[in-house]
Amino acid sequence: MLKIQRKANGRVLFTLSGRIEAEDIDELRRLLDLERAGSHIALDLKDVTLVDRDAIKFLTDCEADSIKLENCPPYVREWIGREKKQMRRQMQ
Repeated sequence: MLKIQRKANGRVLFTLSGRIEAEDIDELRRLLDLERAGSHIALDLKDVTLVDRDAIKFLTDCEADSIKLENCPPYVREWIGREKKQMRRQMQ
């Protein structure tokens, strides 16, 4: 289960807790889309315990869209790096 908390103070910070799975992605995209108009957005992943492949693709897309990932667990960061490499290979 994913818990989402929103804070705004000059930027918008979504603190995510728990598991990020495929069924959570649409809701996260909807929340981010509501904030997009000139907002600086960050996702705090400190309390994320598990992600699946769809979540990694989503987080990779977030970074590509200038959404900052804060407190990203090392295994998630490594997986995002592998996803980016794979995407680059597919584009060649």
